[in-house]
Amino acid sequence: MSKRVLSGYRPSGTLHLGHLHGNLENMINLQEKYECFFFVADWHALTTEYEKPFQIPQYIEDMILDWLAFGLDPKKCTLYRQSSCPEIAELALYFGMITPLPWLERCTTYKEQLRELKGRELATYGFLGYPVLMAADILVVRSELVPVGEDQVPHLELTREIARRFNYLYGNYFPEPQALLSGAKRVPGIDGRKMSKSYGNAIYLNESPNIIKEKVRSMITDPQRVYLKDPGHPEVCSVFSLHQIYSHSLIEEIEKGCREALRGCTECKDILAQNISDYLAPFQSKRKELEKEKGLVEEILTKGAQSVKPLMAETLAQVRKLISLEK
Repeated sequence: MSKRVLSGYRPSGTLHLGHLHGNLENMINLQEKYECFFFVADWHALTTEYEKPFQIPQYIEDMILDWLAFGLDPKKCTLYRQSSCPEIAELALYFGMITPLPWLERCTTYKEQLRELKGRELATYGFLGYPVLMAADILVVRSELVPVGEDQVPHLELTREIARRFNYLYGNYFPEPQALLSGAKRVPGIDGRKMSKSYGNAIYLNESPNIIKEKVRSMITDPQRVYLKDPGHPEVCSVFSLHQIYSHSLIEEIEKGCREALRGCTECKDILAQNISDYLAPFQSKRKELEKEKGLVEEILTKGAQSVKPLMAETLAQVRKLISLEK
């Protein structure tokens, strides 16, 4: 029997290139090899979007349509909404009873988000407890593999620690999920930082060629290349990092043109913008077709929840016995 894989996305806005290359492409490949569970993390979205929850339903609709348009197949993987499965919340409650506060306070993601999103009130119980809920997401289906980037491995380790502590206290039941490294490159945003909705530096999957061109032209290139005749250093240029993803057939020519000052930065950016638009065109066309199928997203998520619930119920029944809530 193939191993179980779980991954989830917060429906907190439109998907961008970082989402696509950071995990979505990986999810599409994984559905061919493993028993995959991919869920909409709407409770997780509330940890930062609790003041504007009315936006979440539309974000869910958009995100699932994006997944389908790029190639996730409900016949090959299970897609469901987190909030349709109260078993996850119950398991998170039990995990919260045994998770020491210092484990949560030292979480690198927690510290980073508090620092980066200073204008938001994130010093909440829900935001601090985000990793406990994440552990419940993973362990309620007893997932063995979790696709992550290298920077997320420490975050997954907290889930492993919670599983280890539960097993020590109550009996060896939960697997310690392993990281399934995606090998995805870091996708830089238009300001050079990691592409993120929170940073306002993203290129979104639904954007027109004109908008993409405008955003790419605003990107900062090699600061040492002031004039056209100055040789460039592509290894420090965010534009070149994106060329490595979208301009495979031209990459040697682009690198040479930069290093030998044969091409200006604006021309280099315009080539990149066109390649990104060409890459997204088939997806955008498929997406428009899927939008015409009213009720499609709700039907898929409902069926997915019905499919995964027996597995979750089995987990919770065993957990209640192990912690002496049931005989």
